[in-house]
Amino acid sequence: MLSDNGTIFKYISAIALLIFLIPSRETKCQESILDSAFTFRAGTIKTGNALNLITRQTGYHFTYDSRLIDTEKKTAMDFRNTRLEVILDSILKGDSLIYSVIDVFIIISREIPAPQSSNDPSLLPDLKFISGIILDGESSEPLPYATIALKHEGKGTVSNSNGEFGFKISPEDYGDTVVVSYLGYFAREIPVQQSLGNNFRVSMRREFISIPEIIIKNQIPQEIIKKTVSGIPRNYGNTPAGMTAFYREGVLRKSQLQTYSEAILQIYKSAYSGSILNDQIKVFKSRKIENINVTDTLTVRLKAGLSTCLQLDGIKNVFDFLSRENFNDYTYRLTDIVSFDEESAFEIEFGPREGAESPMFRGSIFINTTDFALLKADFVINADYLKKMREKFILNPSRDFTTWPVSVRYSVTYREMNDRYFLSHVRGDLEFASRQKKKLFNTQFIVFFEMAVTSMKLNDVERFDREELAPSHSVFSRTITSYDPVFWENQEFLKPEDNLLQALKNMKVRLQEFKE
Repeated sequence: MLSDNGTIFKYISAIALLIFLIPSRETKCQESILDSAFTFRAGTIKTGNALNLITRQTGYHFTYDSRLIDTEKKTAMDFRNTRLEVILDSILKGDSLIYSVIDVFIIISREIPAPQSSNDPSLLPDLKFISGIILDGESSEPLPYATIALKHEGKGTVSNSNGEFGFKISPEDYGDTVVVSYLGYFAREIPVQQSLGNNFRVSMRREFISIPEIIIKNQIPQEIIKKTVSGIPRNYGNTPAGMTAFYREGVLRKSQLQTYSEAILQIYKSAYSGSILNDQIKVFKSRKIENINVTDTLTVRLKAGLSTCLQLDGIKNVFDFLSRENFNDYTYRLTDIVSFDEESAFEIEFGPREGAESPMFRGSIFINTTDFALLKADFVINADYLKKMREKFILNPSRDFTTWPVSVRYSVTYREMNDRYFLSHVRGDLEFASRQKKKLFNTQFIVFFEMAVTSMKLNDVERFDREELAPSHSVFSRTITSYDPVFWENQEFLKPEDNLLQALKNMKVRLQEFKE
């Protein structure tokens, strides 16, 4: 049900989230709005409310360094026929602030001097770090797993479940553009030179596509999926790729973190067509934290997390619900057409057909309306299959306990670069319950794993030697033997969510990367 090599998808250990990263539209500098005159008679209000008032009247959304603007500070909002740039200078009171207009967004940042060109690499500035939070422009709700990447390079990251992100910029990329993408929203572009050192609040504007219902009804979801599968060689390529990725996994017992492991991975991604070679993973750097006492009678560990991240490439190992031979086991419904950057995507919901015995998934997939590439897949395992798969997910060495999966949710995304799509992000969230023999109450465990591809290359890609390969089918947290507190150096890593950050602090572990 999975791929040509006969791997059965229903025995996958864990799963993740599929997101596409696509370069966005060309940057358009529209500086005229700053010269336009406006009148505001709002009296003394909070600075954040003043910016919202400007947005409502002008239609332009703000992106700004949260450390430079105190949104709670009171400001006078009394202007008559005054240029917008003068209004901003007055309410923000920042001598070194600069304003840039791209599409319908105004970027407020501090002025960063341009790096001096030099043929001597030692004279170039150090790596710069951009950080921030991705928000819905209307509700200010965080957008999880948004894609943040350089427009012209294979470097990128994703926001965490709180919408927060961090991204390192090398001197050679100072002339590039940072692109923020999210399904259903206009893409955001910020020149790297204006991004350096900033901690942005990036507001995303939702893009609504008015599609007559008759158009949706006349689309046959199965035909769209057939085009996706037949287009794999064209969209995903027939040559191998080399990737660098950040990986993490953790186990929480009753909301208390028990184990946490993370690593920088190097991946050999074999060609999507014309190859019988498997993908490979090599661990470049890794570390773990354990909060398990000798008195703990029950511990849970995730099995085969690294291997699962490769298996969850549902284009390489075709998902059960994308396989034509399984169409009769599922129902498919085209529910919407959503925007993504300058293009759009079909949203197709799927689930088990009544009476069918084999289907094990339900969820949604997003397929590009132009080239039919799969952009994103969110899905869960049906409850009927969870009990059958209990031994495939976790290692539970406690004989006095019975442990079973309660829910398993996966998410996978892809990114487009130079007319070719690549695996971008994988996320799995699993919930388990455990009960000791002759006891009444259950113990809850939350297990998660995540892999984000941070860079990729197509040239000089070679397979790894066998002795270099990671033990991808083992328990990853047991393969790490040491912990280095000064760790990631110049490597990309995902910022921990608030609850994970607090859990790490509660474990009294001093991690340089997690300091506020």
